Amino acid sequence: MEISTKINDNCLIVKMRGEFDLHSVPEFKKRIIKIMAAHNLIHLVLSFKGVIFVDSSGLGAILGRYRELDKKGGKVFLINLRPQVKKVFTLAGLLKIMQEYDSEETAIEQLNKGGI
Repeated sequence: MEISTKINDNCLIVKMRGEFDLHSVPEFKKRIIKIMAAHNLIHLVLSFKGVIFVDSSGLGAILGRYRELDKKGGKVFLINLRPQVKKVFTLAGLLKIMQEYDSEETAIEQLNKGGI
């Protein structure tokens, strides 16, 4: 999986491409945790535009970030979920605790308004 990141105020924006699975989760967690800690970030926007597959390991990694950031008053927003990936998130119940948006701009706008 390819991962690119950028920082917007107190938010890390992560764009992913490929399969988010058992093999890619360790690198994802290592990079995200390191960047967020180094810059004291409390919000996370995850773009799934290029993600074609997510397994339970990927869901667990996202849930772990959610739990950690929730304790700090932060949010995790999901953007650009493809239909097959969205179905996995829905079945796992993650869309009940995390907000989904169509674009990075909309997610950032919601964070600036205080989130939903």
